[in-house]
Order: sequence, then C-alpha cells, then structure tokens
Amino acid sequence: MNQSENETSMYLEGYDYDPACDMDLSPDLPDGTRVMTVLCYVMFCLGLLGNTTVLWVLLRYIKLKSMTDVCLLNLALSDLILAASLPLWAVNSQNLALCKLMTGVYQLGFYSGTVFVTLMSVDRYLAIVHAVAAMRARTLQYGIIASITIWVISVIAAVPQVIFASLEIDPDDNSSKCQPLYPEDAQEFWKMVRNFSENTVGLFVCLPIMIFCYVKILAVLHKCRNSKKGRAVKLIFSIVCVFVVCWVPYNVIVFLQTLQLFDFLNSCEATKNISSAINYAEIVALSHCWVNPLIYAFVGEKFRKSLRIMLPRCPCWSHQNHNRWISSNTTDKETSNTPM
Repeated sequence: MNQSENETSMYLEGYDYDPACDMDLSPDLPDGTRVMTVLCYVMFCLGLLGNTTVLWVLLRYIKLKSMTDVCLLNLALSDLILAASLPLWAVNSQNLALCKLMTGVYQLGFYSGTVFVTLMSVDRYLAIVHAVAAMRARTLQYGIIASITIWVISVIAAVPQVIFASLEIDPDDNSSKCQPLYPEDAQEFWKMVRNFSENTVGLFVCLPIMIFCYVKILAVLHKCRNSKKGRAVKLIFSIVCVFVVCWVPYNVIVFLQTLQLFDFLNSCEATKNISSAINYAEIVALSHCWVNPLIYAFVGEKFRKSLRIMLPRCPCWSHQNHNRWISSNTTDKETSNTPM
C-alpha cells in the first residue's frame, strides 16, 4: 500500500481483510493525496471563516437569551472544532502528539455536533408542540447546563480513541499513518466499542429523536398553519437535514464495518467497496463544518439583519455595498422566535 492510499483515508483502520484484496482502496481520483489535501484546506478555511462569523454575530449582536441561542452557539463551536482538525488530517502528521490531538478533535466534533443538533430538535419540539408546558424548561440557565453536560459526555466518548491513537509504520515505504493501536487481546472488543458508540449516538438514538420531533412539529404546523411558527422551525429543520445528509452515510458505512467484525460482508469485493465508500463518506461528513454557516446566512432572518449591522464596520465593506445590502432587505420582517 503506497503513501497516497495511507493519507487518503482518515478513519479507515483496524479492520482485518484478505491481503489479496489490498489492491486499490483509495478513491478513483486523479491524485488522491493532493485532492484530499486541497479539500481539507478549503473546508478548513470555509469552516473557520463561517463559524467564527456565526460566533461573532451570536455573541456580539444577537446575545444569548434562550436555550435555542445556546444550542446554536455550541453547534457553531463544535463545527469550528471539527474544522480545526482538517489541516492535521491534510498533512498526515508523523508526530504522535499531533496524531492524538487530531483524533481527539475529530471525535469531539463528531459527538458534540451530533448531540447539539438533536438538542436543537428537541428544543423546537418543546417550543411548538408543548409551548406552554415547556416554557420553564427552555431557559438560558437550562441551556447552559445541557451544553456543559453534552461537552463532558463528548469528551468522555472521545478519550478512548485518543488513548489508543498511535502511528503505524508501513514497512513497504517506511511511511506512517495515524490510527488506533488496540491491545492484542482486546482488539475486537475496542473496535466494536468505537463503532457501536458512534452508531448509537449518530444512527440509533439521535436520528430517531430528530425524526420523531419533526414529525410531531410538522403535524402541529399543518393543523394551525401559523406562518410565524413555520418560519421559526425552518432554520433548525435545514440544519437537521444537512446533518442527516452529511453524517448518515458515514454512520451506515461504519455499521457495515461492524458487520464485518461478525464475519458478515467479508468477501473481497465487499471489503474493497466498503473501504472505498468510507473515504467518500468522510469527505461528505466533514463538509458539515462549513455548510451550517451558509444555512444561517440564507435562512436565518435575524442573522442577516445582524450582519447588516456588523458588515459596515469592516474596512473592506464599501458604502455602496452597504446600501445595496440594505435596499435588498428593507422588506424583511421579524417573524421568527428563532435567534437566527
């Protein structure tokens, strides 16, 4: 296996397969290493710019007043953390400390982002389906408590992979890649723990909760036909849809890899297909870190209005652009109880 194949997959490791199948597990790209490196840096720049802008607008102009505000703030922070891991993946660090750092950051961004999107769905469910009964539960204080709890759980979930993260030397070309190095007598156990924890959070628990919340929300909106409530849920619904598109394929492939641990789908063709698919799924999943800010900009009314306040203060924002921005948004109405 050459260095290009090593660098292309960020999370393909620790799975036993027939050496005869070890032919070409990298995506059919013109230059796998270079394309992946460019993609990582582009997504990092977009994620850094977009999420820092969201954080600035939330903290400086919108302020934190409710659980929804806190959820959006923490989701942007989670996406920023995930984006911060991309340059480390791109350089395929040969340093053990950086290997553990990028593994921890990636895992922390995955778990926290998944749970915060779920919490936002539950918050919208309570706000619309149980509006009166849930008023006391949707306060800023409870939002902060929930956020701290989620971050603690995410750190705990990420710790095992950080502990086992190591550099494996490829004897063919003396290159190394970052991957888990599990104890010999417990390899199968820790592989299943990792896959099961990711699937439990992303596929078996959080996704059904999101679906339940939005089915109930849509049922209520269909009955009352309240335009304000409909617009209030539009932003969060868009974020959830993007999350599903980005992360569900990745979780499905991780589930297929788990089946391989139980001697299912272990044929040569299935192994190569799953190994190749995980590369593409990871690219799609990591794009989640820069897509959310675009949703805020195009869907969130309050976010756009806050940007109109912020942009004129930037030296690069001309007076002409400021007037054009204002004239294109003068008819906007404040119709959403969503902070964005």
